[in-house]
Amino acid sequence: MHIMAISTITDEDLFWGALKKAYGRLPKGAKWVLAVASSDGTKAVNVLVHDSLDAARAFFEEYAGPAATTEYFEADAANAVGLAK
Repeated sequence: MHIMAISTITDEDLFWGALKKAYGRLPKGAKWVLAVASSDGTKAVNVLVHDSLDAARAFFEEYAGPAATTEYFEADAANAVGLAK
């Protein structure tokens, strides 16, 4: 499933530094599709592929939790534009 992680960032340097570390430690079978920030650095949208929303949340929070408040949603991949199925 595709999972959207939408973050409100409190420490931009810590957040992106943590995600760079996380990217190299993705769980087996997981894929990082997209990571993008707002131009002011206060928001970020990440899209991951994982078989469990709870497992993706736990993984993401381990790295980015101290630098942001993040909400997690299963994406509606069937109606997405540009998202590989």
